[in-house]
Amino acid sequence: MKVLVINCGSSSLKYQLLNMENESLICKGTYERIGEKSFLTHKINGEKIVLEHPVKNHKEALDFSLKQILDKEHPAIKSLDEIDAIGHRIVHGADSFSDAAVIDDYVISKIDEYKTFAPLHNPAAIMGIKACQKLMPNIPMVAVFDTAFHYSIPKERYMLPIPYKYYEKYNIRKYGCHGTSHKYVANRIAELLNKSVKDLKIVNCHLGQGASICAIMNGESVETSMGLTPLGGIPMCSRSGDLDPSVITYLMENEKLKPSELEEILNKESGLFGLTKGLSADCRDIEEAIDKGNEDAKTAMDLYEYKVAQFIAAYAVSMQGIDVITFTAGIGENQSRIRAGIIKYLNYMGIKIDDEKNNTRGEEICISSKDSTIPVWVVPTNEELMIAKDTLRLLNK
Repeated sequence: MKVLVINCGSSSLKYQLLNMENESLICKGTYERIGEKSFLTHKINGEKIVLEHPVKNHKEALDFSLKQILDKEHPAIKSLDEIDAIGHRIVHGADSFSDAAVIDDYVISKIDEYKTFAPLHNPAAIMGIKACQKLMPNIPMVAVFDTAFHYSIPKERYMLPIPYKYYEKYNIRKYGCHGTSHKYVANRIAELLNKSVKDLKIVNCHLGQGASICAIMNGESVETSMGLTPLGGIPMCSRSGDLDPSVITYLMENEKLKPSELEEILNKESGLFGLTKGLSADCRDIEEAIDKGNEDAKTAMDLYEYKVAQFIAAYAVSMQGIDVITFTAGIGENQSRIRAGIIKYLNYMGIKIDDEKNNTRGEEICISSKDSTIPVWVVPTNEELMIAKDTLRLLNK
């Protein structure tokens, strides 16, 4: 069984083709800057092929990507007929989807309806779905929702303390994100610890361009940092995270900002980027600036690490304890300095890092010291594999 996994961003398209008989990767690629100076990075058999090929939209990007998958010199498969199913990553399904869903007109309409909650992601996902429908009309497709994993959060934790009528009218509540990643890491750490995921209290830190912390108990999400949209929670590379609501009204009034303008600021000009006065949204650049004595960079990173640690500690309350802490995604997997900076705030709980073990990138490894009260692990995420598994599970029902 071969599954093609599609993950569409506003100007990008990522794909992986997986052989689910042994859960192996056949090939993968990323199309960047769709609509501009587009280029595709295609990887197969350990070889990376970069192709500059301008495309206007996601359909053209997918069409060209499929040609590389079928390329005679580096064939991943001989025919598209070998693809048994397509799984699409969908960021927001609100409260309509507690699980993945076979894609039909109704599912597409709901993804479109919830684009308000994920304006950068849901419209792009629809473009990817429609491109697949045109290019591979006979292959079944499944939508896998980031929000579905958080459907298990208790009502008293997902409700927001505003008039109830707005929940009834607009479905305003906490939904969370990165559910596919949190689910994968939870199951993987259970395997590594040789325990059932249902017997563990896990705090998973998905730290990337977007970032969220999740409390996972008995294999289910019971609390998470992101809220109504992917903007909430901890400060991120360019996103603000949680704010005093008065900050919003104050800025709108004094800067004469429209909602869309402020949304742009909070999503693309805030977080680490904003705190460093526009220096960078890349943690590597910020760490380099810290080493050169940049105080703004140091303040930004200190704030970031402190906020992550706060959420980890808070989730001990959510689960009445923690059995293991995991780091994943781009920053979580690769930035040892940030991991150490976060854990130092938790030393009072007896949680300690082994500096030598922590000196690693992208490796599945326990980085805590032997006398740490709670083990700390790095577990590289594999959202695409989780999407492929959910796709097959649903189609096999």
